[in-house]
Amino acid sequence: MLRPLFVAVLLAGLSGQALAKTDLLTVYQEALLNSADLAAAAADSLARQEALPQARALLLPSIGLGAGAAREHFEIDGVGSDEYTTQYYQASLVQPLFRAESWFNYQAAKSLSEQARVEFSAAQQDLILEVAQTYFNVLRASDNLAAARSEEQAFERQLEQARERFEVGLSARTDVLEALAGFDTARAARLTAQTNLDVSYQALTRLTNQEYAELIGISHDLPVLPPIPADLQEWVTTAAVQNLQLQASRLAIDTAQETLHSNKAGYAPTVDAFVRHNANFGGADARPGSGVSSAGRIALDTELTTFGVEVSMPLFTGGATTSRVRESDYRLTQAEQLSEAQLRRVVETTRNLYRTVTSSVEEVEARRQAIISANAALDATQTGYEVGTRNVVDVLQAQRNLYRSVRDYNNIRYNYIIDNLSLKQAAGTLSPEDLQDLSRWLNPDYDPDEDFIPPFNEEDVRRMSMGRQESLSAEQARLRKSF
Repeated sequence: MLRPLFVAVLLAGLSGQALAKTDLLTVYQEALLNSADLAAAAADSLARQEALPQARALLLPSIGLGAGAAREHFEIDGVGSDEYTTQYYQASLVQPLFRAESWFNYQAAKSLSEQARVEFSAAQQDLILEVAQTYFNVLRASDNLAAARSEEQAFERQLEQARERFEVGLSARTDVLEALAGFDTARAARLTAQTNLDVSYQALTRLTNQEYAELIGISHDLPVLPPIPADLQEWVTTAAVQNLQLQASRLAIDTAQETLHSNKAGYAPTVDAFVRHNANFGGADARPGSGVSSAGRIALDTELTTFGVEVSMPLFTGGATTSRVRESDYRLTQAEQLSEAQLRRVVETTRNLYRTVTSSVEEVEARRQAIISANAALDATQTGYEVGTRNVVDVLQAQRNLYRSVRDYNNIRYNYIIDNLSLKQAAGTLSPEDLQDLSRWLNPDYDPDEDFIPPFNEEDVRRMSMGRQESLSAEQARLRKSF
């Protein structure tokens, strides 16, 4: 007969339809709409891209227009004085012909604008991974809580059994105290697991600004496969080309190089073509007693149009240009070294994640088998306790081992999912389609209290049944030998 823990798993298909559950893609869509970090990254990207039109404007014609009016008072010695009103306007057009500094600033702005777009794409990838991490951390916490509840119930049954055996004189009071200590420890672990679940839901709320009652769990049938392609060097090569943070660091080098050229161009002359027009209207009419000749009006109307080419050559700027050149040279070295450091981090991360995902494939199956072995060991220990060859401490330890194996299995299963996505992010290939692929394995009927351990096939059940029979026979043989 199977233990209650496995009976619950085998009967999991009888559970009712889950209600009010949220799936992974819904969480992702809500994160896209409500993530404050992504909104800030979008605003930063758009703001930085404005450097391009600003730099381009310095290469295009500039047109200015001005106008005004003034009341003027004049006085001529020995002649007289008067007041009059003048109006004026002026217009100008300047077309830069040669401004090397502005041209290189424009090239730098193009790199900076592209860098801003790439970094925003990286922020979008970060959100994809963060949504997955947060979502599956909730599922992990739910499974751990279910395991903690089941463990607490198992220790409670053990405590009841120890008390019954003590009352009929089959065990010492020490067994009761040991079982009570195990139950108290399991209860404390269950309270901690409940807190961890609440905390994981709060992280999801922070990300999406939404409250969730329950999430849809992921099926144990999720394929646990090695990375595709199954070639470490190919993943590293892809990451060296497509990793978004690495692309951004290389664009930062381009920006620094163009900025250096721009500052060196501070030594060069500038050439502008211009057209300027100025007009001034006003004057004073002669009037009696003003001292001005009665011949009429003092005319001040003038119009002047000039056009030509201006050349400006900086001769001495107090060392400012030289200092800016040195600074930009240092900035270029900094950008190159930061890019090299980023490349090394990307290569290291890609290699480590590839190896981790590859090893996780075998570890998931090994952890699953460990549950079967731990259950068989518990059966053997429980049988020995019933016939008197094992004590309650042995039983409690066997129970701890079983539930530890369950938690280890769930942890490696969720770690595999997150590490697989992290590997794709390192390679620069992570996309929303990866979440969509995972969503195909979500099971609306998943109930953590029943499905926190994987279902077992007929062969597994046969092995467990045989293991229990073998353990019973072994304990009986050990008991006969002791007599």
